[in-house]
Amino acid sequence: LGMFDPPERVPYAQIPYSVNDCAEHRALALQAARESIVLLKNEGSLLPLRGDLRTIAVIGPNADAELVLLGNYNGTPSVAVTPLQGIRARAGAHTEVRYAQGCELAGTSTAGFAEAVRAARDADVAILVLGLDQTQEGEEGQREGVAGGGSSQGDRVGLDLPGVQEELLRAVHATGTPVVLVLLNGSPIALNWAAAHIPAILEAWYPGEEGGTAIAEVLWGDYNPAGRLPITFYRSEADLPPFTDYAMAGRTYRYFQGQPLFPFGFGLSYTTFAYTSLRVSPEQIAPGESVTVTAEVRNIGPREGDEVVQLYLRALEPGGPAPLRALAGFTRLHLQPGEARTVSFSLSSQQIARVDDSGERVLEPGTFEVSVGGGQPGPGCVVGRFRMG
Repeated sequence: LGMFDPPERVPYAQIPYSVNDCAEHRALALQAARESIVLLKNEGSLLPLRGDLRTIAVIGPNADAELVLLGNYNGTPSVAVTPLQGIRARAGAHTEVRYAQGCELAGTSTAGFAEAVRAARDADVAILVLGLDQTQEGEEGQREGVAGGGSSQGDRVGLDLPGVQEELLRAVHATGTPVVLVLLNGSPIALNWAAAHIPAILEAWYPGEEGGTAIAEVLWGDYNPAGRLPITFYRSEADLPPFTDYAMAGRTYRYFQGQPLFPFGFGLSYTTFAYTSLRVSPEQIAPGESVTVTAEVRNIGPREGDEVVQLYLRALEPGGPAPLRALAGFTRLHLQPGEARTVSFSLSSQQIARVDDSGERVLEPGTFEVSVGGGQPGPGCVVGRFRMG
């Protein structure tokens, strides 16, 4: 990378800021943020927001924070759009947008709760922007440029929202105003109370310089969310093996036998997709051969949108420890209402093989199950089988 070379010898140092921060790059940052947002819950179709809202309350320690948008190992944009800024720009002059921080990210003071409750009490909707930031997750002691010269606390010791954020969420929910929870974070959070009581939840991660604009577009339905979780949201750290257990048994979605809060690969949409016509060909293969899996996906809802089609594989007769499920392929499609498309996946012998205790890939005879759908195997997916050997 040339990090220790003189700048004149480093090609990256010759790229002017006008290129790094050009309109095309900002457009790419916006599209990346849009595509990464995951809709976790949308009870009663609270989202997308109506266009005739008179008053919106925007509350939370991450609502107007710039640094949290960028995550770790980031560049420095000339402008970063916070969720509050994005919401104000999208709401327009006819809608009053009230802001209250409510609490510090990890503080214990509830002094700001009263202001937050006042802002939410007679609003049409309250949008709470909570979560984590670089001080809560990162490398131990690293400096992140936070106000006051704070540093990262390193590995998290729990999965709950830090400080009094959940108490703030409960206080605003108690006003009776419909609540949308927007999360900014880089690792899973145990949202048990929120998942049970808050009607709409968006996972926006650390969305980058255009994050506030992307969040607003999703809130109002200008962009139909289609992101999927790349991690599992557990209900508690008690669901996980001890951190010092280096056997690694039971970790990740492939081996977890419990009931996660939100599973790996999960994500909702403002439209609905249906899967039919699964075909597995051939139905029996020999070592070295591959199998083709096809299925039809149709947008049966009222809106255009993306669907992330996922293929999972499971050995029904494993000769040793094997994943309960394993993502074997995925593709992202854009479908208009009523439009259907056939998707095709190819599974090689290497993908079908199991890794044994010595770290070697072993191709064993037996029956394998494949599932194609918008998430892990379950309702709405289409399922088929083939045999090896």
